[in-house]
Amino acid sequence: MADMQDATLFLICIASIIFFLTIWGKTQTQAQLPPSPRGLPIIGHLHMLGPVTHQALHKLSTRYGPLVYFFIGSKPCVLASSPEMAKEILKTNETKFLNRPKTANLDYLTYGSSDFATVHYGPYWKFMKKLCMNQLLGGRRLDQLRPIRQEETRRFLMLMLKKAEASERVNFGGELMRLTNNIITRMTLGQRCSDKEDEAGEVRKLVQALTQLGAKFNLSDTIWFCKKLDLQGFRRKLEDARKRYDVMMERIMKEHEESRKKRKQMGDEGDSERDLLDVLFHIFEDKNAEMRLTRANIKAFIMNIFGAGTDTSSITLEWGLAELINHPNVMEKARKEIDSVVGKNRIVEESDIANLPYLQAIVKEILRLHPTGPLVVRESSEDCIIAGYMIPAKTRLFVNLWSLGRDSSHWENPHEFRPERFLSEKWCRNNQFLDVRGQNFPMIPFGSGRRSCPGATLALHFVPTTIAAIIQCFELKVGYGENDIVDMEEGPGLTLRRAHSLVCTPVARLTPFPSI
Repeated sequence: MADMQDATLFLICIASIIFFLTIWGKTQTQAQLPPSPRGLPIIGHLHMLGPVTHQALHKLSTRYGPLVYFFIGSKPCVLASSPEMAKEILKTNETKFLNRPKTANLDYLTYGSSDFATVHYGPYWKFMKKLCMNQLLGGRRLDQLRPIRQEETRRFLMLMLKKAEASERVNFGGELMRLTNNIITRMTLGQRCSDKEDEAGEVRKLVQALTQLGAKFNLSDTIWFCKKLDLQGFRRKLEDARKRYDVMMERIMKEHEESRKKRKQMGDEGDSERDLLDVLFHIFEDKNAEMRLTRANIKAFIMNIFGAGTDTSSITLEWGLAELINHPNVMEKARKEIDSVVGKNRIVEESDIANLPYLQAIVKEILRLHPTGPLVVRESSEDCIIAGYMIPAKTRLFVNLWSLGRDSSHWENPHEFRPERFLSEKWCRNNQFLDVRGQNFPMIPFGSGRRSCPGATLALHFVPTTIAAIIQCFELKVGYGENDIVDMEEGPGLTLRRAHSLVCTPVARLTPFPSI
């Protein structure tokens, strides 16, 4: 009996050990990190990234799979490069990836992350998102601000007509940036920063400098012993850029404060005439406001609008024109559609876009191949499991939208510029219906979920209308031959800039030039 009891106890012990080993093994499998290439001491996998980050990350995913774990210096990172991984992270586990990582350059430029774009998800972010959508980027407000976009587009087209009459070559990258900058400053501040060309040029240069500095890679963010060092000499450049921005904003803010005082004295605060800066001042002055704002909050928020609104739309337009020049059959088909729907006696308007399906398909194809922000960057707020792999808290996330648009499992001939793919009822190999606002993960040019780009509606109004107006009114000549093509090399940075600005000569296509 004693032997049987001993044997039974032994078997129970063995069974218990096997059971716990099995559970431990499953736990270890679940806690396993995603595949990772061999790294180097101190720098991790920094040497693998290269100047054009999204392309380098695409090569990494091609070799190691759709979910890759790697280190930038001492910072753990995870790369998602397939629609399935993007969906699991940005939708299924969205609440664990709502924060953006803080970086030294952006933190300084935005007055210690006093802005909307980089601040952690929480009550302040929610308040500013609601304010942004209600007062600037919501559908109703965009309709009210449509005359501003129409007027600035008219100015742009008149400038192009003058250039065409003089047979002058035009830097379309620079001119499109000026156009978007004028629209954003008028929508946000109620005025152009300056109607004087030299001062306006300085504003554009400042916005560009802020955007580029904010996107620069800083060693202090990634290598622990560099945290308090300024090995790349950023400090002086950051201080200079923010000081110049601060001087400009203080001047504009004081002008608005004086204007508000005069309206109050006259008993007319002009609620219907307020621009975004007036709304921000109203909250700033209201002691009972839902969320109290500081002057730093106001400046940082306006900086977000400047950077995002100016850079992204102009880059998308420039890529779009380059693709159309290289695909004259597509451009001609788009022109025929515009001529048949709009005619040749007036300029295409935003209200026409719904009746131009081929033009809409062109814009979708541009966004697929050239997402302005090719990387969605977030940071995990807690440990989570993605596709069976453990992603630790404080891991930096990169979702490569550039890779999603070239995923051959979802797209036929993914490297071809072929707008016709979007004219069929179903839009990719998995028979998904098209929604570029973040529901269909093979193509999420504006991101997805709560922290997706709030300017998607503005972009989908402005970009197709501007492209349509340019190709309706002008031929674009790159050089002096019949078969000149535009190079499609991508430049470095976190936004998908062209390596070389688009330069060509506009030639008036319609005589007489249509009315606006």
